[in-house]
Amino acid sequence: MMVAAEEPEAFHVVISDLPHSSAFTGNHRRFDTGNNAKKDFLMSKLSTSHVFTSESVSEGHPDKVCDQISDAILDACLAVDDNSHVGCETLVATDFVVNAGEISCEGWAEINPEALAREVVKDIGYVHEDIGFCYKSFEYSNHLHRQSADIAMGVNTDEATQKEQGAGDQGMMFGYACDDTPQLMPAPLQYSHDLLIELARIRKAGEISYLRPDSKSQVSILYENGKPSKITTVVISHQTEDLPLEQIRKDMIEVAQKVLAPTGLLTGDTTYHVNPTGRFVIGGPHGDSGLTGRKIIVDSYGGVGSHGGGAFSGKDPTKVDRSAAYYSRYAAKNIVAAGLARKCEIQVAYAIGVAQPMSINVCTYGTGTVDDAKLQQVLEESGLFDFRPAQIMAELNLATPQGWCYRDTSNYGHFGRDLFPWEKTDKADALRQAVGQ
Repeated sequence: MMVAAEEPEAFHVVISDLPHSSAFTGNHRRFDTGNNAKKDFLMSKLSTSHVFTSESVSEGHPDKVCDQISDAILDACLAVDDNSHVGCETLVATDFVVNAGEISCEGWAEINPEALAREVVKDIGYVHEDIGFCYKSFEYSNHLHRQSADIAMGVNTDEATQKEQGAGDQGMMFGYACDDTPQLMPAPLQYSHDLLIELARIRKAGEISYLRPDSKSQVSILYENGKPSKITTVVISHQTEDLPLEQIRKDMIEVAQKVLAPTGLLTGDTTYHVNPTGRFVIGGPHGDSGLTGRKIIVDSYGGVGSHGGGAFSGKDPTKVDRSAAYYSRYAAKNIVAAGLARKCEIQVAYAIGVAQPMSINVCTYGTGTVDDAKLQQVLEESGLFDFRPAQIMAELNLATPQGWCYRDTSNYGHFGRDLFPWEKTDKADALRQAVGQ
């Protein structure tokens, strides 16, 4: 921490000296110490010229294979018992899949987790037995068991006490939104997702026949005056058949330019790196083992917004790691959609078994049209948002998804796609009215 001695009424903070989450302590923003604090307490990404980079990974990435299997099992549980409590982990390696964790589900006898795992792996595209991981041949091991009664007593409630259902765990969660893109998502992450979504479509349609399921993308963007100015670098690493790099590079650059041209940020100086090691044939769980929950930054905001550390996939919505992160995004996105800030980050914290959050914080990093404390007050007192777990689940219909499923969330980010209810901006008008705008 550095203090500007020439201005005793307010001090300046060097953000790089602090953990990302240090913006929030207790019930108030820690560093709001004077008239200049709001202006000075800005992440470098908002106030200086700099390049920011985010990555995405495809549905065939080993960790994403795990996320999809875990969420497919969650979906199956909720389909037969919308009061299911699920904490399902998956591990994959060379032709090997393990499930472990805790599940309480009244219809569990109807569910075949091995069949679900094979279906997911097949859908992803691991259908060739000669690449070290295939839906037909992998060994499967099941170590799922019933949820601990000590944990369940904090969240199990009857109809009469449903409004005070407790949080499924302690911890802090973050939601973020910004005006970089129409999705109100950070541009480097959104464009990284867009690349892999198109490459997956191309692979599954057979338009580029040599593509295999595992891939990663990375986009670097120059920010000037707080806005994306140009794309400086694009990285695509894609598992393929054993072909000359020149052909792969040509095809991947063509796809990248097609996907990113509408942004208006490509230039003649944009650098492209395609399979930079020179060869990417061994991939998927045969190349690297995978685990559920290891891509939490890809899942959220690409390193721009904060993250509380809890993974999403494989967890039912009583677990606030997931549901409160979704709801915090909902609130932050509505604040930005309302024009009350260009950037908004919300932190909420819980204790296990307790319904009311320990704290709710709002930070707009100097881009707000009203004071952050006023936005916090609106979230806490206006009745527009209710951060109690049961109310989050009811408002977003998280126990009985309609038109989406949890497996849908497990690829290409949990945020930024309109099919999810937490992406609605239906409270923007009410927020403007609540703050007097």
